[in-house]
Amino acid sequence: MFGADRGTRRAAAGAADGTGRGAGRVGRGPATPAVTPARRTPHPKEPAVTDPLAPPALGAERVVCPDGPERPLLEAVSRALLRRGCEDLDRVPVLGRRGNLPGDLRGPALAYEDCAEAVPLAQVDRVDAAAVAGWVTGRYPAGPYPAVVLGSAHGSAAHLAAALGAPWLPTGFTVRVPWPGGSVGDWPAAMEWGAQLADLILAGNPGVTVRQVHDPAGRGPLCGATVTLHVRWQRLPAAYREFLHTGLRPGGTALTLRDTRTWPVLELTDRHSFQLGSPANGLRHEDQTVDNPSFRRLLESLGEDRWSTPHLDTPPRYAETAGEPELDSELRRFGADAARPVHRVLYPGPEVLSACVADLYREWLDSSGRDSDSCVVESGRLIDPWQVLTAGLVPYWCESAARPALDAAEWWLAGSRAFAAVTALPDPPGTICDAYAGAAQWRALTTFAGQHPHLSRTALSRYPTLPLPISHASEVLRLRHGRTGAPGRLPLDHAVSALRRSGSRLGLLVV
Repeated sequence: MFGADRGTRRAAAGAADGTGRGAGRVGRGPATPAVTPARRTPHPKEPAVTDPLAPPALGAERVVCPDGPERPLLEAVSRALLRRGCEDLDRVPVLGRRGNLPGDLRGPALAYEDCAEAVPLAQVDRVDAAAVAGWVTGRYPAGPYPAVVLGSAHGSAAHLAAALGAPWLPTGFTVRVPWPGGSVGDWPAAMEWGAQLADLILAGNPGVTVRQVHDPAGRGPLCGATVTLHVRWQRLPAAYREFLHTGLRPGGTALTLRDTRTWPVLELTDRHSFQLGSPANGLRHEDQTVDNPSFRRLLESLGEDRWSTPHLDTPPRYAETAGEPELDSELRRFGADAARPVHRVLYPGPEVLSACVADLYREWLDSSGRDSDSCVVESGRLIDPWQVLTAGLVPYWCESAARPALDAAEWWLAGSRAFAAVTALPDPPGTICDAYAGAAQWRALTTFAGQHPHLSRTALSRYPTLPLPISHASEVLRLRHGRTGAPGRLPLDHAVSALRRSGSRLGLLVV
């Protein structure tokens, strides 16, 4: 796929730039990331000694990227279980900032802000996956809960968890680290730089893998400022295991939802891999070549004039959205040891789970005597599960603003009983790419409403280059639909049977 093996690429890079350092240097980055030496832990009776040269502690909140796919869902579900909306989540994503600057100034400004919010190079070796797991579970009240939902980052998983009154726990988290001297188009150098960073993370975290994703369509100019590393648990972290033991009520269920899409992936080691592009953004792997006019225009819009064509014969592996399949067996063992039921939901694409959960919500609203004629089509981070519940809405979630995602939403609307109201929340992707739907397709989506179509004008005014904060979804839904009262909980057995029934024709598997 990507040419020579890892060691050969590093040696070739060292020879090419005249350094002769091979494995230690690639492109224009520094030879190795700065690493703070480990310090001896004092005896409990010894007075604590503070190292004045040591960097500040690296908290989990700094480690988990706020613009990654997991963080918005975690924030939204934790608020829903506290019976709160997302009105306070007003942080603008990095790609959505500095819209008043000209392009030649905006790019460097965004790169600076992205690096400032990333994990500092000097602290990469301090990334602690166990601490992140504890931080995640700490976002929720103690319980007990009827269920705990784990799995891939998917907006409909967040809606399902909120309806069940269940926490949602991601099976991985996104880390961004600065890439000094990086370039959007030089993905081989990004891969080599990411390999050094992955080595540092893996050395201190034996129970995880690292998947690096280099995606110009999804991250635009930021691809040249930071690298994106998806840290994924192979085994249940201790905090998750403890939370499942103590947070589930007697008879409570662990429900895992996993995206089974595949993508060409280069396996660099048994725990570190590299992925060029992502299925989330509408461009196929084979489309990412300068021979493709659409991709060439994307690179030109980013001021990039170089790009190495990836090999097209690389065998597929589970994409970064899938998580590690080893967790399935871990959860089965947990269920057997703790005498608790465990259900797995495997879906072949995000649109399948979106359709099944939307149908489930409508059936639930109908059975409880509530109006089910209002639908909201969310996308990306624009999601507010509590507002959806209290307004009695049917939620359909699009993974991104990619054309295939909107095509799937249109097909679902066309095959559903007509809605009186359809509200669309287009999350601007942050880049200009033909793979993303235009404003006209978003408008067409709302024409499925029999009486009250609505498309967020604010979102359209910033589309496609300026992403919005999560709170925008809360504001639109509150103004358009208000609140009809707090609902009861969705019964778990009803949810599982409904997913099994509706998903069977779409390729969704419940076991």
